[in-house]
Amino acid sequence: MTLNPTQRFSGRVADYVRYRPGYPAELIRFLHETCAIPAQARVADIGAGTGISSKLLLDAGHPVIAVEPNDAMRQAADQWLCAYPDYSSIAAPAEQTTLPDASVDLVTAAQAFHWFDRERVRREFARILRPGGLVALFWNIRLLDGNDFLRGYEALLRTHSIDYGAVSDRYSDDADMQDWFGSGLRHIRHLYHASRLDFDGLRGRTLSASYMPKAGDPGHESMLQALESLFEATAREGFVELEYDTRVYVGSV
Repeated sequence: MTLNPTQRFSGRVADYVRYRPGYPAELIRFLHETCAIPAQARVADIGAGTGISSKLLLDAGHPVIAVEPNDAMRQAADQWLCAYPDYSSIAAPAEQTTLPDASVDLVTAAQAFHWFDRERVRREFARILRPGGLVALFWNIRLLDGNDFLRGYEALLRTHSIDYGAVSDRYSDDADMQDWFGSGLRHIRHLYHASRLDFDGLRGRTLSASYMPKAGDPGHESMLQALESLFEATAREGFVELEYDTRVYVGSV
């Protein structure tokens, strides 16, 4: 499978819209209170996908421009967020947003930074930010251990995925982000986040991942059988919990 994110999420949009995790409420409080980002700050949400992070920012009072190259994902965001008067979107990659110079106060990227060309995107962020503007990067990292379900789910992904290892290895840690921001890094925060899911929710969450076999792909049915077996063995009162470490990095470029 190609690692090009513009292509690899096509065909997964419905599951992505319905089942992908959001972000903890503490994230917005952290941006506003600790990072002193005004609620009226104009945001370019880069790699906005189906609009999960854009909605979070819109609900917090920010005007948002969603920048997303995948047509199906961007159209899903447009349909979902069209009632917000301060929402707009453009079809463009992260490295060439087409936004005017010095046109936004805050650049965000949620669950997308690992797909970007890091040096080109740093220059692009610097170009579109107004003087004093900040970059906020955040993503959910699924916890791999702690109970039988989390351990079993990680084993299932490694057994049945297409290229899970190649994708999961792309996520950055604190040291990596310190290197990318350099002296501009101002804040790091780790936040706990969890999703309580019935089997349909777990199935949809799993199928929304770009590295899992889709219906009709080799291994799809055996993966679903393994997922159902894991759920039956580990669910409590009909639910399991996917737990996440939400990593947040804020600074200047």
